[in-house]
Amino acid sequence: MNLTAKKLFVTGVGTDVGKTYVSSLIVKKLHDSGYSCAYYKGAMSGNARDHYGVLIPGDARFVKDVSGIEQNLSSMCPYVYEAAVSPHLAARIEGNPIQMDVIRSGLEALCHDYDYIAIEGSGGIVCPLRFDGQEIWLEDVVRENNLGCVIVSSSGLGAINGVTLTVEYMRARKIPIQGVIFNRFHPGDVMEEDNVRMCERRTGIKRLACVQEGDNELDIDVETLKSLFSI
Repeated sequence: MNLTAKKLFVTGVGTDVGKTYVSSLIVKKLHDSGYSCAYYKGAMSGNARDHYGVLIPGDARFVKDVSGIEQNLSSMCPYVYEAAVSPHLAARIEGNPIQMDVIRSGLEALCHDYDYIAIEGSGGIVCPLRFDGQEIWLEDVVRENNLGCVIVSSSGLGAINGVTLTVEYMRARKIPIQGVIFNRFHPGDVMEEDNVRMCERRTGIKRLACVQEGDNELDIDVETLKSLFSI
């Protein structure tokens, strides 16, 4: 195992806030700067089948296409479900319940071949991955692998509440927070600009970037981005 491989966990204030989009820009920034980087997501729900009937991990495909990395899709996600529900429920419907050692071994395998690994969570930080007599929550994956986190939030209505509650939850559980990235940001929008300021003031957590729709590059210099990753 490459003991110097560095990792960063991308979580969100909830589902559909743009974690995959932001993850793709993080990986792209590193890749374009010449660094060896990979993407990983322990479990993906809501995936479609190709014309052969094979489930394709859609988030992984998106990141691969946007970032230009050559990583195989098969190494990006060990658990792929079709039902668009939480992974614990998808596994109950479809079978193949999540095992922590499988998620861990998949991540460790990437550490042999890459220097930087962006790890995207399912849903928000409070997401059940398994609940069938055995419990696995998303935060267990973060804690098990000693991961620091970036929080992704939309910039619009509800951002202050979502960011504040997520930060307080993570702090209570001693989960390291590296910063917040605001997605779907519209410069000049009075409410969105105020939301960013209020989130910083309320939580004391710094804004790392504001991402606009259609951005194909993350507005963070590569050295700062690298510093967010930890062994």
